[in-house]
Amino acid sequence: MATSAPPPSLARRLHLQRYLVTGLLTLLPLWLTWVVFEFLFRLLSGMSAPWSGAIAARLAQAHPGALGWLDEPWVQSLFALLATLAVIYLVGLLATRVFGQRMLGAVDSLIARIPLAQTVYGGAKKLLDIMQTKPDGAQRVVLIDFPHAGMKTVGLVTRVFRNVADGREYAAVYVPTTPNPTSGYLEVVPVEDLTTTDWTMDQAMAFIISGGAIAPDPVSFGRRGDA
Repeated sequence: MATSAPPPSLARRLHLQRYLVTGLLTLLPLWLTWVVFEFLFRLLSGMSAPWSGAIAARLAQAHPGALGWLDEPWVQSLFALLATLAVIYLVGLLATRVFGQRMLGAVDSLIARIPLAQTVYGGAKKLLDIMQTKPDGAQRVVLIDFPHAGMKTVGLVTRVFRNVADGREYAAVYVPTTPNPTSGYLEVVPVEDLTTTDWTMDQAMAFIISGGAIAPDPVSFGRRGDA
């Protein structure tokens, strides 16, 4: 028995709904990419905007015929972005040279004399160092029960310590949030409750930032100490 065709009004509504959803799913990744890049652009350009904008405006006033275009807001923002990237590049270049390492050492010594600044600066520096170094014996990327038993989340082991009261080992696990891994939670978990993974730090970051869309395939999970 043949099925009857839907009424024209229902067919038009289904047609409209189908292509609206398809268009939304097509544009959503592009929009999210734009939001991330716009945030980075504003962040980087804002760091150099005060002095780079003043320089561009001064040049535009001094040479209105040839450099008047420097007074445009978008040009000043782009100029500030390029200036910030140049400063970041120079800092990275100096950090790999003996002279730059001595300068960084002097900055570390200066910050060490400021109690609150040393706490923030030292903690952030150690966390970034852990993310950049390869694991040396203890698996850095793990899964833990969070926010409650039965659910798992990706965590980064920052250190392991022993409780003198009961002799058990505990791990300090940093749990990044999606899609911004710079904010998160710090959990203290017994080492035997850690679920180890074969993920690298880069794979874990891609998994977190993409909301789980980018993940190694296949994966290998196992309890700490399992064969």
